[in-house]
Amino acid sequence: MTTTTLYDYWRSSAAYRLRIAFGIAGIEYDAVPVDLLTGAHQSAENLARNPQGLVPTVEIDGTTMTQSLAIIEYLGDAGHHSFLPEAPLDKAHVRALSYAIAMEIHPVCNLSVAKFAASHSGGEITMESWMRQFIPKGLKGFEDMLRGEGTYCFGDSVTLADLCLVPQIYNATRWGVDLTPFPKTRAAYAALEKLDAVQAAHPDNWQPE
Repeated sequence: MTTTTLYDYWRSSAAYRLRIAFGIAGIEYDAVPVDLLTGAHQSAENLARNPQGLVPTVEIDGTTMTQSLAIIEYLGDAGHHSFLPEAPLDKAHVRALSYAIAMEIHPVCNLSVAKFAASHSGGEITMESWMRQFIPKGLKGFEDMLRGEGTYCFGDSVTLADLCLVPQIYNATRWGVDLTPFPKTRAAYAALEKLDAVQAAHPDNWQPE
């Protein structure tokens, strides 16, 4: 029997991806919170399992893994559940969609980056203005990459791109980003938020008391 532990933070986009992935794959896990606000991610304990001082970290049967996209691809390689299509070109397209969020929007809009920009701007930049500048710019590119065929971001099965999209829309909504210009993106998200695994993974269900 597989034993899985997820070290996460309730609002972490990367951890949010994994909660959805585990739910869809039917993988039961123990969740251990790592409070980013108190600096727990920089503790010796967390650095020992995640040298980058980040979340999430996953332990599966004694093996420790980091980086959400790598972990999600591992789930497919290990025979749990694949979130990538089989055809090479389709797989490349789904990866491109995923990276457009995880490697373009997410790093720029990471809270530590936005806080640094705001605190060093002499009051000219706020967290809200930073997010409303860069999230729509990234979503415009993502929208234009979508082919608009199928229920979700690519076809009728949940892929890696969908796992990346859901947390990004959560963040966009949180910061008051207007999603009207992105109809294909909104349609995919509307279908995704109906799924039990997506609903169960929502940050509201993981917020500390």
